[in-house]
Amino acid sequence: MNHNQKAPRRRFVDLSIFLENDVLSDPPPLAPKITYQKHADTLPEFIAMLPGTKPEDYPDGEAAAAEWVTLTTHSGTHLDAPWHFHSTMDSKLGEARPSTTIDQVPLEWCFQPGVKLDFRHFPDGYVATAADVEAELSRIGHTLRPLDIVVVNTRAGSRYGNNDYVSAGCGMGYEATMYLLERGVRLTGTDAWSWDAPFSYTAQKIRETGDTSLIWEGHKAGRDIGYCHLEKLHGLEALPPHGFTISCFPHKIRGASAGWTRAVAIFEENDQI
Repeated sequence: MNHNQKAPRRRFVDLSIFLENDVLSDPPPLAPKITYQKHADTLPEFIAMLPGTKPEDYPDGEAAAAEWVTLTTHSGTHLDAPWHFHSTMDSKLGEARPSTTIDQVPLEWCFQPGVKLDFRHFPDGYVATAADVEAELSRIGHTLRPLDIVVVNTRAGSRYGNNDYVSAGCGMGYEATMYLLERGVRLTGTDAWSWDAPFSYTAQKIRETGDTSLIWEGHKAGRDIGYCHLEKLHGLEALPPHGFTISCFPHKIRGASAGWTRAVAIFEENDQI
């Protein structure tokens, strides 16, 4: 290779949280549970699958390490499919049709240029508006393009690992979500527990106003234009406003409302080789 020739190099930034037992990332009833098996623990399983073998036949008396995991499709960093939000979608694109499940999500939605909106200054429970989105896009000098992946950096990102994580961060309201979808965005994300404002704040507003349209208003935008969003992202503070690609392919679970996802930001760098 010509040593003066520029070759593309990639830098990867992990945007995903761990699946783990001891860090609160969900309300306790929804928390994942992981049981770890060490190498000696699985000897009986191997001996059953390989009849006639004995423990001393295995090097150092070890078979395989393995884990048993109990979780929902919404545990850890995951991608929500339109089916999670409502049974139908796209009512504003002509005619409502059955919502897409996670195994039907177009793969091209999951590997696209990323855009970060920095909403860390908004207080917990705040519901971002279309005007907020427009102002932030103007501040960072970005015009949305169809299929851009838009991720929202909230205060919740700094609270992961703390007991108040689930109730931290702002949410994206109906009109803010529709602002993105009407411009061709089909995949969004947040570092908070939910795309919407934390339930504790929504419940309080409903008690005060009686306005039940506030229930899951950002999610329910999917009734009008089907879309996906990532929840429980992490490390968004490390990202610039744009200039990177997001990869977030979900696990292929037939007919499911979500899939576990290793979300990653990819930067292309031209270095001298």
